[in-house]
Amino acid sequence: MGTICSHSNGSVTVNNMAEKQQYQIYHTINLIPEGKVASYGQIADLAGLPRRARLVGYYLKHCQATENLKWHRVIKSSGQIAFPPGSERAKVQSENLAMEGVVVKNGRVNMKKYQWTPDITDILYKLKF
Repeated sequence: MGTICSHSNGSVTVNNMAEKQQYQIYHTINLIPEGKVASYGQIADLAGLPRRARLVGYYLKHCQATENLKWHRVIKSSGQIAFPPGSERAKVQSENLAMEGVVVKNGRVNMKKYQWTPDITDILYKLKF
């Protein structure tokens, strides 16, 4: 099993391909600003993992609560929350989004209004992939 090592200069060394992909995905998700959302496919693309939306879902499903990941900001490209309507997780995600000012109506978010569009600074300096 590989390791993820942070260095004093801000760089990160990852010694395992799966952990590198996980790092790329989690890093990208944590760049989504409060009050914005992104789709699974958008996160995959921005993380340098095109056409791997399901991989994003896989890592989100297996993330630990201690990772302080802003998982609630990731939804389907249609704007729909991925959890079954009425489920506890759908309720928690809707509540977290609402606390950030994102309107969730019938389990959906208006992507035209709330979808994150990274600016040039994000693309050049924060999205390292």
